[in-house]
Amino acid sequence: MLNELEKVQSEAAVSISQAFTEKELSDTRVRILGKKGSLTQLLKRLGTLPETDRREIGKRANQVKEDLEKKIAVALLQIQERERTEALEREKIDVTLPGRRIPVGNRHPLTQILDEIIDIFSRLGFEVVEGPEVELDYYNFEALNIPKGHPAREMQATFFFSEDVVLRTHTSPVQVRTMEKKRPPVRVICPGAVYRCDSDPTHSPMFHQVEGLLVDKGITFADLKGVLTIFVHQMFGKETRLRFRPSFFPFTEPSAEIDIECFICGGKGCGVCSNTGWLEILGSGMVDPAVYQFVNYNPEEVTGFAFGMGIERIAMLKFGINDIRPFFTNDLRFLKQF
Repeated sequence: MLNELEKVQSEAAVSISQAFTEKELSDTRVRILGKKGSLTQLLKRLGTLPETDRREIGKRANQVKEDLEKKIAVALLQIQERERTEALEREKIDVTLPGRRIPVGNRHPLTQILDEIIDIFSRLGFEVVEGPEVELDYYNFEALNIPKGHPAREMQATFFFSEDVVLRTHTSPVQVRTMEKKRPPVRVICPGAVYRCDSDPTHSPMFHQVEGLLVDKGITFADLKGVLTIFVHQMFGKETRLRFRPSFFPFTEPSAEIDIECFICGGKGCGVCSNTGWLEILGSGMVDPAVYQFVNYNPEEVTGFAFGMGIERIAMLKFGINDIRPFFTNDLRFLKQF
């Protein structure tokens, strides 16, 4: 039996040294030390030996078992180390290769136009102010000389939360809120999102406006014309012709809309300008004295003018776009052009 133990130990040592993977090593362990393994079968026969032989052979059998378990443990560590080294070699990163560049984003065309508008009016001394998009009916209409039942409310196509709460239809409420807090002189522009029930190629239920207000002593319509002429020339070029056309707004009197010469046909008339040679860009006018009573200004002491423009409208004219919807579809083919 001692010879059999030596033979099992010798054959097992060879098998362990030849195992190349963890699976092969595990199979060798089972074949030798498993329930039906060669060494286990020998150990089961110890009970059949005489008492004097059993002690000596049992001691040797335990030594062989411990020796094989140590060899298996060492072999397992060697296999794992080799496999880890091979994996690192196989999966290593060549840091000398050029990296994958992350695409650089563009500023949205509306953001570009808004920044340009703010820059122009900031140089003219206007301060940027903002206000809530969910607005009280009082600030959106009544304080702007548009009482309940006034026909001008129908022009706005308003989203109502309740009888007294609306999604603002313009940024003019910010002007009222500013005048409530500040005494003249007031020189502000109010950019932001506005909402109206309107949707077609040139209108969106949500769009953006910049409205301006200047109130001080001695302000005249000539000041209005001067400021907006500078704006048009800064935005569209010094050679751009413009005209002031009489219009109506409930909170200004007199009121005027500003047109610029059609950039497509050069004023000759085409489909873009409806054969008029002109394109409307904004509305304006002298602040109606009735508005001052809501903010405790004395119309005998101060006068002022206000104006408002759609940022999408300016962007469409600036970039030659005839449909407002691409501004909101997030199509990268469109946005990357800017």
